[in-house]
Amino acid sequence: MGKTVQTTPFRSRYRIGFGNDLHRLAEGRKLILGGVTIPFEKGPVGHSDGDALAHAVCDAMLGAAALGDIGQHFPNSSPQWHNASSLLFLVHARELLDQAGYGIVNVDSTIGLERPKLAPYIPRMREKLAGALGIQQTQISVKAKTGEGVDAVGEGAAVRADAIVLIESWTLNKPPRSLRRGQIRSV
Repeated sequence: MGKTVQTTPFRSRYRIGFGNDLHRLAEGRKLILGGVTIPFEKGPVGHSDGDALAHAVCDAMLGAAALGDIGQHFPNSSPQWHNASSLLFLVHARELLDQAGYGIVNVDSTIGLERPKLAPYIPRMREKLAGALGIQQTQISVKAKTGEGVDAVGEGAAVRADAIVLIESWTLNKPPRSLRRGQIRSV
């Protein structure tokens, strides 16, 4: 029969997570991305505020620490999260990382949206995300791309966001004073 292989735990001080989110766009909904309300005739359909960028970052954080996914922590069947700000999801995910002994090194994200142009709103998105996560704006990258007329994003029917988050173990490396618990700013 097969042999039993003894494994030894491998602990790296760094872990990486990937998250993505896609929402249909509909008239009569607010377009909120990265906690910023952007004037537009359509917004994402979702149980919460539908902030695809915050959702992708949240999933990336949870994935990096192997803590499940956004649906596990914020089910769309829960009245508690109906129309809730997705920045609250990020605050909670950050608290879970803290409890697991991890800090955020950096976030890299991309939003796919045909229109409106997002460049004027990106600095405020970085500010809002940094506040919710308790990190510096220099640790967050937000980029925007169109869909070039292709797929649901390119046809203006959806918004998509992708994010990668690098986290570092605090138990293997003591965090700098600026990143210790309790540094999360209000959202």
